[in-house]
Amino acid sequence: MSNFYEERATMIAAGDLQEFVPFGRDHCKHHPNALNLQLRQLQPASELWSSDGAAGLVGSLQEVTIHEKQKESWQLRKGVSEIGEEVDYDEELYVAGNMVIWSKGSKSQALAVYKAFTVDSPVQQALWCDFIISQDKSEKDYSSDEVEKCICILQSSCVNMHSIEGKDYIASLPFQVANVWPTKYGLLFERSSSSHELPPGPPREPLPTMFSMLHPLDEITPLVCKSGSLFGSSRVQYVVDHAMKIVFLNTDPSVVMTYDTVQGLHSVWDLRRVRTEEETVVLKFSEQGGTPQNVATSSSLTAHLRSLSKGDSPVASPFQNYSSIHSQSRSTSSPSLHSRSPSISNMAALSRAHSPALGVHSFSGVQRFNLSSHNQSPKRHSISHSPNSNSNGSFLAPETEPIVPELCMDHLWTETITNIREKNSQASKVFITSDLCGQKFLCFLVESQLQLRCVKFQESNDKTQLIFGSVTNIQAKDAAPVEKIDTMLVLEGSGNLVLYTGVVRVGKVFIPGLPAPSLTMSNTMPRPSTPLDSVSTPNPLSKLLGSLDEAVLLSPVPELRDSSKLHDSLYNEDCTFQQLGTYIHSLRDPVHNRVTLELSNGSMVRITIPEIATSELVQTCLQAIKFILPKEVAVQMLVKWYSVHSAPGGPSYHSEWNLFVTCLMNMMGYNTDRLAWTRNFDFEGSLSPVIAPKKARPSETGSDDDWEYLLNSDYHQNVESHLLNRSLCLSPLEVSQMKDEDLSQNLSLDSSTLLFTHIPAIFFVLHLVYEELKLNTLMGEGIHSLVELLVQLARDLKLEAYVDHYYRDYPTLVRTTGQVCTIDQGQTGFMHRPSFFTSEPPSIYQWVSSCLKGEGMPPYPYLPVICERSRLVVLSIALYILGDESSVSDESSQYLSRISIAPQKSQAEQEENRFSFRHSTSVSSLAERLVVWMTNVGFALRDLETLPFGVALPIRDAIYHCREQPASDWPEAVCLLIGRQDLSKQACEGNLPKGKSSVTQVLSSDVPSGTETEEEDDGMNDMNQEVMSLIWSEDLRVQDVRRLLQSAHPVRVNVVQYPELSDHEFIEEKENRLLQLCQRTMALPVGRGMFTLFSYHPVPTEPLPIPKLNLTGRAPPRNTTVDLNSGNIDVPPNMTSWASFHNGVAAGLKIAPASQIDSAWIVYNKPKHAELANEYAGFLMALGLNGHLTKLATLNIHDYLTKGHEMTSIGLLLGVSAAKLGTMDMSITRLLSIHIPALLPPTSTELDVPHNVQVAAVVGIGLVYQGTAHRHTAEVLLAEIGRPPGPEMEYCTDRESYSLAAGLALGMVCLGHGSNLIGMSDLNVPEQLYQYMVGGHRRFQAGMHREKHKSPSYQIKEGDTINVDVTCPGATLALAMIYLKTNNRSIADWLRAPDTMYLLDFVKPEFLLLRTLARCLILWDDILPNSKWVDSNVPQIIRENSISLSEIELPCSEDLNLETLSQAHVYIIAGACLSLGFRFAGSENLSAFNCLHKFAKDFMTYLSAPNASVTGPYNLETCLSVVLLSLAMVMAGSGNLKVLQLCRFLHMKTGGEMNYGFHLAHHMALGLLFLGGGRYSLSTSDSSIAALLCALYPHFPAHSTDNRYHLQALRHLYVLAAEPRLLVPVDVDTNTPCYALLEVTYKGTQWYEQTKEELMAPTLLPELHLLKQIKVKGPRYWELLIDLSKGTQHLKSILSKDGVLYVKLRAGQLSYKEDPMGWQSLLAQTVANRNSEARAFKPETISAFTSDPALLSFAEYFCKPTVNMGQKQEILDLFSSVLYECVTQETPEMLPAYIAMDQAVRRLGRREMSETSELWQIKLVLEFFSSRSHQERLQNHPKRGLFMNSEFLPVVKCTIDNTLDQWLQAGGDGCVHAYLNGQPCEESQLSTLACFLVYHSVPAPRHLPSIGLEGNTSFAELLFKFKQLKMPVRALLRLAPLLLGNPQPMLM
Repeated sequence: MSNFYEERATMIAAGDLQEFVPFGRDHCKHHPNALNLQLRQLQPASELWSSDGAAGLVGSLQEVTIHEKQKESWQLRKGVSEIGEEVDYDEELYVAGNMVIWSKGSKSQALAVYKAFTVDSPVQQALWCDFIISQDKSEKDYSSDEVEKCICILQSSCVNMHSIEGKDYIASLPFQVANVWPTKYGLLFERSSSSHELPPGPPREPLPTMFSMLHPLDEITPLVCKSGSLFGSSRVQYVVDHAMKIVFLNTDPSVVMTYDTVQGLHSVWDLRRVRTEEETVVLKFSEQGGTPQNVATSSSLTAHLRSLSKGDSPVASPFQNYSSIHSQSRSTSSPSLHSRSPSISNMAALSRAHSPALGVHSFSGVQRFNLSSHNQSPKRHSISHSPNSNSNGSFLAPETEPIVPELCMDHLWTETITNIREKNSQASKVFITSDLCGQKFLCFLVESQLQLRCVKFQESNDKTQLIFGSVTNIQAKDAAPVEKIDTMLVLEGSGNLVLYTGVVRVGKVFIPGLPAPSLTMSNTMPRPSTPLDSVSTPNPLSKLLGSLDEAVLLSPVPELRDSSKLHDSLYNEDCTFQQLGTYIHSLRDPVHNRVTLELSNGSMVRITIPEIATSELVQTCLQAIKFILPKEVAVQMLVKWYSVHSAPGGPSYHSEWNLFVTCLMNMMGYNTDRLAWTRNFDFEGSLSPVIAPKKARPSETGSDDDWEYLLNSDYHQNVESHLLNRSLCLSPLEVSQMKDEDLSQNLSLDSSTLLFTHIPAIFFVLHLVYEELKLNTLMGEGIHSLVELLVQLARDLKLEAYVDHYYRDYPTLVRTTGQVCTIDQGQTGFMHRPSFFTSEPPSIYQWVSSCLKGEGMPPYPYLPVICERSRLVVLSIALYILGDESSVSDESSQYLSRISIAPQKSQAEQEENRFSFRHSTSVSSLAERLVVWMTNVGFALRDLETLPFGVALPIRDAIYHCREQPASDWPEAVCLLIGRQDLSKQACEGNLPKGKSSVTQVLSSDVPSGTETEEEDDGMNDMNQEVMSLIWSEDLRVQDVRRLLQSAHPVRVNVVQYPELSDHEFIEEKENRLLQLCQRTMALPVGRGMFTLFSYHPVPTEPLPIPKLNLTGRAPPRNTTVDLNSGNIDVPPNMTSWASFHNGVAAGLKIAPASQIDSAWIVYNKPKHAELANEYAGFLMALGLNGHLTKLATLNIHDYLTKGHEMTSIGLLLGVSAAKLGTMDMSITRLLSIHIPALLPPTSTELDVPHNVQVAAVVGIGLVYQGTAHRHTAEVLLAEIGRPPGPEMEYCTDRESYSLAAGLALGMVCLGHGSNLIGMSDLNVPEQLYQYMVGGHRRFQAGMHREKHKSPSYQIKEGDTINVDVTCPGATLALAMIYLKTNNRSIADWLRAPDTMYLLDFVKPEFLLLRTLARCLILWDDILPNSKWVDSNVPQIIRENSISLSEIELPCSEDLNLETLSQAHVYIIAGACLSLGFRFAGSENLSAFNCLHKFAKDFMTYLSAPNASVTGPYNLETCLSVVLLSLAMVMAGSGNLKVLQLCRFLHMKTGGEMNYGFHLAHHMALGLLFLGGGRYSLSTSDSSIAALLCALYPHFPAHSTDNRYHLQALRHLYVLAAEPRLLVPVDVDTNTPCYALLEVTYKGTQWYEQTKEELMAPTLLPELHLLKQIKVKGPRYWELLIDLSKGTQHLKSILSKDGVLYVKLRAGQLSYKEDPMGWQSLLAQTVANRNSEARAFKPETISAFTSDPALLSFAEYFCKPTVNMGQKQEILDLFSSVLYECVTQETPEMLPAYIAMDQAVRRLGRREMSETSELWQIKLVLEFFSSRSHQERLQNHPKRGLFMNSEFLPVVKCTIDNTLDQWLQAGGDGCVHAYLNGQPCEESQLSTLACFLVYHSVPAPRHLPSIGLEGNTSFAELLFKFKQLKMPVRALLRLAPLLLGNPQPMLM
């Protein structure tokens, strides 16, 4: 029986038995695919026969389903979560027939299908694989790459890959695949070898057998292998050996195991990327070609591949018939001329460059393998063929290149050849496992020999390679790893299931509900059981469980029936085990700690292997002990513990600790039965009655506790014999006798046990664990348990210091005397005292305390990984209190001594190396360093909350300092730690890809649906009302703008019918009036586009709503409709075409750049009706301007352009160019060149491109090449400015707009380059432009286009002079842009206005506007915002003689042309004003505004002046529009009221001179004023000025179809100059926009010093390059600093995400909206009655000042008075004032500390302190506030700092002093005296004594004798002696009476 008992003892109980059925199997049945088949089968046979031919079909279908059942397979893996947190469930990939089903689920998570795939042909294999999407092929650093997780499904001819993101790829396979393996890099294919290949012909080189594919779009490339030979040289070649089969592939470490079928050996290879030298070797090797005799049979790999895949056709056609390739790849040998080559179809799958559309059929032409020609050419890639290349060569397409291999197998290890000649067979299962100490093993199962071979391997020191070690064989039928607990399950031949860790046997696994085979059957293999058996043998279950106790009435069978759901499937009804011959057949699908057992009857069971330990305390202790013991001992120790812990009926959570202690002490040699405190451990109590019987002991073995059996049976015998002579007969008499005599003498330790020699080491690490646990307030219980164990060990090891230490911590737990077990003196020598063992107990509190007091301390010992908190506390104190910045930066810190098993030599030196306080200068940065470092090591708020409050105080202080002035760019984690949610939310929003931001969501559901239907959508519904109502809160200007800009409602036609008008004439009159009004309506969309810029995120499933352009009117009083189409008046043709284009642009520009838009959505918006084509053209242009057009597929762009619709082409070309601004993108350049004859080669056919499209294309070229100074482009554009009209009406109409476009484009290309145009000096750009500007002889046309211009135009006679009227505007603006901001005086002087009457007559007055503008833009820095500067641009002659328009009589003068002078005057003024607008665009500069406003008013008065006719109303209107636009540019986005009034006034003016163009200008001004709803402003960068010059060109169209001087589409280019500059503070708690005060600091410039300005946000910021920093100012909101000197990237990203800046209200403050003057804040209220602070604070009012629910409930429950308070009133007042303090000082986290301190002081007063940790914390708090570093911080920042109430601490201190002094006087002094002399004192006083010792830092008695206590006479002498013990003076004062023998205590 004892033998069986031994076996029983080390059984391990497996948990939750569940029947296992692959989930996919069930799902398959219901999947649509299979359902149809089953329905067919359900039909009665007669029906089937009747349908002709169907019977055969059904028969075959049934066969198919049967066939599928056999062919199912599945695999499981541990669940992978999306984000990366730990998940614990299984994922299953199930394959049957054509289906693959991927499901997820576990016990806690319901099983569910994740994805199901159905493919065309039967699935051969399905697997998970991660592909690396590498950004750059050349990089060798693959760590940063993103990974694409895919499922790969292998069919016979192709592989399907489906990524989790939803992409899918198909790669066709060029050969039959035997197997596919997922690797770290991609897929690995094994080619299946057909039999005829095996001995290849002697001269021929065989084909590779293994290939890799690194990405679904990469080609398949052969694998290289590098095998080392005996002599150290290694051979590199392709893997061509058919005998080599892969049996296992692992990703981390990336290794492959292969089996050589010929030699019968397994090898391990390292799988890695190919190195370049190996690549070269392989490519050269296959290129050298054969010797002359085998020219015919080339050794070239490629030739085989190619010749074969070409079929019989001699031509390499890229689209060869697909099926023929495949038929060939199947054929084993074809009689054709290729039969000598191994059959292989194409190699190259679709490469990434090809489009997927070509992918399927094109692979045959893309043959690329290493091709070799037979001339011995040294070239590496020989691509050209020499004449003598062999016959195969002629098949090759000349442009192919070799396939470069990507992965390499590097040989690591091969098993040794066994001498026994028995045949080695291929491993059936391979896995990697590690043992409990982290040693790794590669295990492979050789089934034929029932052997599991385990090879130990480890990484080399430099981490570059793996080193393989010894092989251990374990007899096994099957095996599976259990990763979670570093063990593996082995199924022995006998049918036993055994657990191993590495190669150490742990024990048998007991599966409840399955018989243990060794007990059921006598022979090893089970045999069918007969009824006879069951009679002859007793029921094995009872034997299994031992003879049950009578007390246990539960019968085993019902218990099984309840616990196991397997009942029906596994057992016959009578449930005797005998009759079922089920035994475990094999193991499969190990995941985490679960594994499936396949039983012999075909069913499967899934079991769970229990974990090593469940309680945190036991886990930590085990880790620490494991760390300190040698590996072998550690494994043994863990194995013993595991078998105890996981025995059938193991412990519950609670008793696990007791079990651990017993087990550990037994292993150390204790007899736990005799030890008083372990004897009482009650295991049974906590066990449930169901499990109890399993643990019940067979009665024959006596009543000793069975742990002895478990732990050490020989030792058990030993102890038994040893104890029998003085046995415990458990009779009460004897026990009491034993109690009487002192037990300590007789208990001794057995030195032969496993851990005896390691007791000191274990004791020390457990002590460190204890100190670590003291830093976690949640582990209180664990500390209590641990202390008992430590005290016992410390007593036995005679370590008084430690016992004293524990006593001071837990006076009630640690009695001064206790049971001691003697350790023989002789044995003590065997004990190994490690070098790190210190006689002084390391104490973390003591360490911190010494640092705070500024005393030196030895380095604190710490265990890596286990004592992380200790390390953290030590280093943060060193950094923050000692001010040592290096403490956290370097690993080997002088503050920590890291414990390791190897002895440390420098221990003594380290002791010497005590450090002292170092003075630190930059204090603020220390706090920042600390906080940033803590988040880097993963310390979060919840960790801080579990630190004891005294230890946490320095860290909280640092956090407090950081919270006051954080940096804006800290990562999210830091902001969370310091409690700035505003910052952490900002950081978090910054990282997320932005859909809709919280602020832009103004839900349309707020608007009641009734109103939606009535009013047409005016295109302005999506504006962010919330923000706009904050910006313009005083009035309804936004509604007014919306009214002015809407074009979707009919206009009001107000015409009075005079009596003399007939009705018909009246109708005509109304329609004419409507026509005038429509001129205005058609001009509105451009302005609306500006107003709604980037305000909307479209829904990808709905088309973009484009509001109708409504050109009808309503005539009062009857509201009759007036329509232009009635035919009564003449309406110009195509009048609305440009208006609807603008309408489309306006709608498209609503889309924000951050929206998620794709090509499909753009095409989806294409209108069905042809009349909407113009709107769609505008929509396309808008998408280009906001950057979305880059997503439109080239195919679609081509489609649109071939339609030949003029508007679409214009919109598309401008849009695409704007999206590719300044990129010099080649494909776009080609696109544009087709539309510009000058860029096409001279011989090309004349394309008939509409003129406006040419103009758009030329501007497009300017945009794409902006700022690049590209020479060829510049040359062509320069010539195009003066392009002469050709014959046959070419280039004869609207030449002005083309010339202007060429000028603008030239200006953009050379933007701002000025005189340093590299390589263009021979073009003489400025001189040529000057000539275009002032006229002169036309130069001879250089270049290739001179042929075209030979014959002059038949229509226009220009002669050989330049037509200045055409070329001047373009040339002028080109000069302005080339020399923009260069302050080049010489060029500027060319542009001065002429100062003589004669010259003035040569220049068109409106060209003077352009010249003045150009001149000012060049002299950028001279522009000044005042009217004096504006007037200085007017030449003297004009200034003196110009009429002031207000005078009535005209001065007459013959030689002066007054008309010319006055026109010149107004245009020059307008030009100067426009340049002012450019210079101060978007700046809201007040003086610029006043200046321009004055001129605008002046022009308004001129217009109504009597002699306006001299200047001409048209000219005055033009100038007024220009000035208004300038004004709007300066005030862009600000919505200024005065400008709005001007715009509104001009809006009302219709008729007369007010044509379409002026309306356009006025409403553009209105749009600029409210740009993007106030969120956008204009920039003054070079690029923006170029865009604005195009958009605001100061010549406005005369009517809606006028493009003669300037293409209307260019008006929208203002978008390129708009930039988001609105900063919106959003309250982080309510998530609504709010007001906040900003302080903006400008950098100093040449015009002003560095200045600060206060703005109330939301506000438009100035341009960022002008700013130094932005700060959210207090006192209402937490301060926040954005420093722009480090770079503007951070602020730019905030602004681009709707400018949301999260801010957080400080406690006790209200927002500016609720409390504009700041009179209602909490602080303001309480200032008045400061004296009765506690009373004045009503707990109810707190809700206004904090949103923290914890504080609100605290106020509710602890601060509200009830009726009869009595004693409690005082506590209530205290709580109220503490709460007030915390809320007003913004330190709610200090509330728990205040209360804990108060409670501790009260407890001390009641003498109820059972542990002293709270007293330690108070002591640390007091020490912190009196520490030097804290005092220094206070001096540096007197305002910030002390955040614990200054009155509270002295009271606490005083109370403690009083309590302890009273105790001393009441007899405590005797107690202290006894303690110091090492005598015992009475029990009742112990806890207060400990408090006294801790609080006053009294040294331990063992330190006292050294200084000599006796015979001291004076206090001074004592003071001197105690100096070295570092005892504070106030403590010494209390001890002095005792030490001096003076009975009166010297109390102050």
